[in-house]
Amino acid sequence: MPNPRPSPAPATSPGATGSLRARIVPFMKFGIVGGTGLMWDTLAVYGLRPLLGLTGATVLAYFIAASMNWLANRLWTFRHIVHADRPLVQWARFLAACSLGFVMNRGMVFTLFLLVPLCRTMPFLALAAGALAGLAANFTLSHRMVFRHRKPGP
Repeated sequence: MPNPRPSPAPATSPGATGSLRARIVPFMKFGIVGGTGLMWDTLAVYGLRPLLGLTGATVLAYFIAASMNWLANRLWTFRHIVHADRPLVQWARFLAACSLGFVMNRGMVFTLFLLVPLCRTMPFLALAAGALAGLAANFTLSHRMVFRHRKPGP
């Protein structure tokens, strides 16, 4: 007697692969942009440290790097999206959405500065750990709150 239940589609069906690719590619691009953001962050910390001290430089550098990341994500990672917001509003949304990532990122950075003397000498180590700590939260919130499609007009 034939089985009346249809078998589930294999995980490698074209729809599943396309859907998985549609999620992974933007995440990978977001991660690459985050890597360049780490470069901006590091350059700003090392450049501003003599003027502002390690703490002040670390806080200001985050906003410099986050702004550069927003621009790169707008122009590359999410360029296929018809953006719902004007650029300045979207930039502000990006900074707001990344606030959880900021807490995770800078929480890790300052914890490492406090507990690992090598990280005070070589801030790059703490900055890299902080970037990884905030990556998933920043991507998820950016994808849902910032880089969203404009709703079709009348």
